[in-house]
This record gives sequence, structure tokens and C-alpha cells, in this order.
Amino acid sequence: QLQLAESGGGLVQPGGSLRLSCAASRFTLNPYTIGWFRQAPGKEREGVASISSDGESTNYTDSVKDRFFISRVRHTVYLQMNSLKPEDTAVYYCAQTFLKTTPLDPDNYYTWGQGTQVTVSS
Repeated sequence: QLQLAESGGGLVQPGGSLRLSCAASRFTLNPYTIGWFRQAPGKEREGVASISSDGESTNYTDSVKDRFFISRVRHTVYLQMNSLKPEDTAVYYCAQTFLKTTPLDPDNYYTWGQGTQVTVSS
């Protein structure tokens, strides 16, 4: 069974940057569309960005456009987060889907990782 693992979270000041990584154990991520999601305390999980299996198509939620960038290199999917804001604070997850589109609805995804905490604070 495919297992995903996120890494790269941490504490960063407003305006700073972080790069999150999503890697698969035992199997490759290559056949799947991969999405990044986040969940802040007391809020629902929301889609942040997604990338198609061939890397040609990406999708971003409006609040992160031009600040976050999703990419995939070999067996890892990255989320480069720039100009971070306190409201970006959340646990970030990656997940996979067989859909050929790049949805941001968490209900379209399965095989979630454990998440990595991102805290933006001065």
C-alpha cells in the first residue's frame, strides 16, 4: 500500500519561506495526481495546491497564488512557500488521487500522510 510522508515544516517569521516535501515509501508517486492540503485548529481541511502526474498541470487556492509553488521531481512532490503569513499556520498534508485533473477538494483524495506543522509567527 502506498504510504506518504511529509517533511520540511517548522517555525518561520512572517515573510519567510519554507519548502515542504512529500515522498512515498515502497511505491513511486509517478502515476498519481498529488495534492497539498492544510488544516488549522478549529477549521476544516482545505486544498492548497495540486499537480498532475506528469507535472504539466497545477492548481492553487486563491489565497496562496503567486506565493506557493508546487512541483515534482522524480519521486518527490514539493511545495515551495514564500511570503508566509500568520494565517498560513496549519498542519500541512499531502495526498494522492488517480484523477487526471488537479482537484483541491480533499474528498477526491486518499492515502494521506501524517502531516507536518507549519507555524508562521514573530
